[in-house]
Formats: sequence, C-alpha cells, structure tokens
Amino acid sequence: MDALFQVQTSAPSTMAKRPCTSQNPRIPTFTQMDLLLDAFLGLSDSPSICIDFSFERLLDSLPSDLDQSRLIDRALKMGNFLLEASKRSARKRATKHNSVVWALPPDLTIKVFSMLDAQSLCYATATCSMFHKCAMDPSCYANIDLTTVSPRVNNAVVSTMIHRAGNSLQSLKLGIVPGPTASLGSCQPLVYNVTSFSWNDKRSRQGKESSVLTRSCLSPLGGASTPGMLLRTLHLYNIERMDNPSLRAALSACPSLLDLEIVGLHVELRQTLTSVIENCQFIERLFFESSKTGRDDSLKSPTCVDLVQKCPRLVSLALRGFKLHDYKVRILLKGLRKLKYVDFSTSYSITGSFLRNLGNSIGGNLLEVLILRDCMHLKEVEVARFMTSLLAGDFKFLRHLDMSNREGLASEGDWYERCYNSSYFEIEQMLESEINSDISLQSQLSNQTSDSMFISSSESSYNSDQGSGNEDGRDASYVIFEESSDEVDFLAL
Repeated sequence: MDALFQVQTSAPSTMAKRPCTSQNPRIPTFTQMDLLLDAFLGLSDSPSICIDFSFERLLDSLPSDLDQSRLIDRALKMGNFLLEASKRSARKRATKHNSVVWALPPDLTIKVFSMLDAQSLCYATATCSMFHKCAMDPSCYANIDLTTVSPRVNNAVVSTMIHRAGNSLQSLKLGIVPGPTASLGSCQPLVYNVTSFSWNDKRSRQGKESSVLTRSCLSPLGGASTPGMLLRTLHLYNIERMDNPSLRAALSACPSLLDLEIVGLHVELRQTLTSVIENCQFIERLFFESSKTGRDDSLKSPTCVDLVQKCPRLVSLALRGFKLHDYKVRILLKGLRKLKYVDFSTSYSITGSFLRNLGNSIGGNLLEVLILRDCMHLKEVEVARFMTSLLAGDFKFLRHLDMSNREGLASEGDWYERCYNSSYFEIEQMLESEINSDISLQSQLSNQTSDSMFISSSESSYNSDQGSGNEDGRDASYVIFEESSDEVDFLAL
C-alpha cells in the first residue's frame, strides 16, 4: 500500500518528464487514474496473505460498522468492474487475433455461415465477436430448418430467426419429424403423434418456457418487415396446435410460395387448398399428408376446379390420407397439365378408374412418378388396365410406379368388404357414369380462360356427386380439430 501512495505523489513529476506525443505518437498519454490502476494491478504479484492483512488493517482503522460495510461493498464493486473490463478486453484481443489469422474475408465467411444448419450457426455466433458479426447477416438465415425429432423449439426461437432473416428469408421448415429414418418425400408416413411426449419433454432446459410450437409460430411472417413476401419454401410437420385460421393467415403473407409441405396438422384439406388458391398461385409443389388418415373428405369438386385454374404451375402434387374420389382426382390430373409427380397414397376412396385413358390425353401424359401406395379400394382390374396401357406405349415419361398395398389389391369379391361406411356403395354407381363423361371433361378443362363457362360445363359431373350425398354430407366419424384455448393457457399448465 505504501508503494501505491508513492506512485500517487510521484505521478506529477513522472508526467512532466514524458516527451510530447506529437514527437512520438506511439507513446500513449497516461492519466493519473491510469497510473494509479497500473500500480494497483501491480499488487497482484504480491502474496494473497499480504493483501488480506492490508485489507484487514484498513477495516480495523474505520470507527464504525457502517463504514466497514461500505468499504467491503466498494471493494466488491471494484472487483466486479475489473473483472468485466478484463473480459471485454480479452474478447477484443481474441477478435483482433481471429481477424488476423482467419483466412477468409467477411463476405466469404458469411457465405460459409449461410450453408450451416441452425444449431451450428448458433454455435458459430457464440464463438467470438467477429463470427457473431458475420453470423448476424440476414443471408445466413435465408434457409431456416428448425425441424427436430422431439420438442425443442418454441415460438421465440422461430420469431428470432425470422426477424434476423428479414426479407432474405427463402425457406422455412418447422415441427417434429419422426426421425432420421424417414426420408422426406418418400412413401413412409411422416405423421407423428406429438402428444406421446410428456410435459417434461416439452419444457425448455431453463424450465421457464414451453418448447411446443403454437398456432402463432408463423405470425412473424406477416410482420412489419414482411419477411414472408419472398418466401419460396414452407414445410410444417406435426405442429399439434396449428389450426385453419392460423395457417390461412400465414399463407396470406407468402404470395411467392413455390413449395408447400404440410404433414400432421389439424387443418382441413378444403380450407387449406382454398388458402393456397387465393394466396399462392405460383406454387409448383404441394405435399399434404392428413393427420387422421381417412377422416377428411372435405374436398369438393369446385375446389379442384379452382386449383386447376388458379395454380396451373403445379408440377408435384401429393395428397396423402384423404378421402379422394376418382372423379376429383381426374379433374386434378387432367387439368394440371404440368404435373410430373403424383402421390395419392392411403386414399381409401380411390378405385383406379381415373387411370383410364390418362396416358394418351392432354393431362397426365407427362407423369414421371405415380404413387398409389396402400389405397385400400384400388381395384385389381383397374391396375391391370393401366399396365396394359403402359405396355402399349402410354405414359412414356413414367419412371417410378408404386401401387403396392399391404392388404393386396381389391378384387371384385372383396371390394365391398373393404368399405368403411355405406357411402362407398354409392361411389361404384357414380364411377361408371363418370367414365362416359371423360371426353366432355377434357374439353371443359381446355377452356380455362372463362371461369363461369368451366364451372357450368362441369356442373353435370358435380350433380351426380351431390346427389349421392358424399359431397356435402360428412361421415359421422369425421372430426375437425379446432383449437379453442389460447396458447397462454397451455403454457400456464
């Protein structure tokens, strides 16, 4: 401590002898505070017991307990100041060192970071200040993939990522996928029972916030900076609290969407397709797998017609697990003339009659992939007719075909036994009249410039469906999953 006071008394004479900074700019100008701090830090080389005894003598020299407490508080405060200043200086030195030894310039570093997955990018952000600055560039968040095999991502994480991307956002993938064994886009079902996770699995590591995505997880897409305006790809997997209004609002904020994949959401097929028709008319790929296989028969023929007219750029269409009747599938395949990939797996209502005269017509002749896996009522006779036309030279571009069925193809003897309700008995009668109107349907789809003429000309095929009761009358077992409670209630549990 005596050395400290000696520095204080000798500081003016030392400063007087320092040469002028203009003569030697490399010599810094020290203030009296700098010199005092330098002398104070020099005490770190002293034995700790000496510092302890010195501090105890200072405490004993004070007359009251209050003064002693204040001295202790000032010492703790000074220690915290020095600790924080040391950490900041260490980070600055590390950043300067990294900027010197790091081989890539900032623009290439940002390019490399933009290729990382979300978790690796977060690790890079926390490495040093230089990496943090590069990793905060919006282009690093252009393709956000937050899919996990268990609930680990919440709304706050999604919102942060979207806001960092801003108008650079190109792709967004959210939700829970079954696992690495399920390849996206394959025939393997991607629907997952999210409710099988316990509440402890849905809590974050801090235990303060839920790790479950809610209906508002996509609301940042329509924020003030409109990050969804240039979004091209949107994939949503098994988000259990997503509902029809929330998905509709999200799609309305994505007019440039080209690729939409929806798996395991409790949303209705007809309402979802209507939202796509109204807001995403440039879409090229649509993949939709029902959360409850065989229960959603909400799709109506006019919706199919609207999809054909408003979304003519569709190249890939997959509607898996829905009640799709053959005449609706025929409207889609013959109207969407650019279709190359089709997947109607686990569609229990399909019999295969839509395949007749499909390969040599305007619609369907460009098909490269056709998947009708586990279609319970797919008839053996229809598959045989299709194979005959395939051998005859139709479907020249077809390179992948999957009509496998774990129960086998339906024969004439067991077709009716596979029906789940009485409505299927009326479908068979309707299919025969449908084939006779195949030529008229083709001419209807060719006149897509006039909406009123199109709907009027195809009205006869709709009447047969409405008269059978399958179009507007839902099965008693059909369930529409609507969220009635707010997400706050769920988080408060």
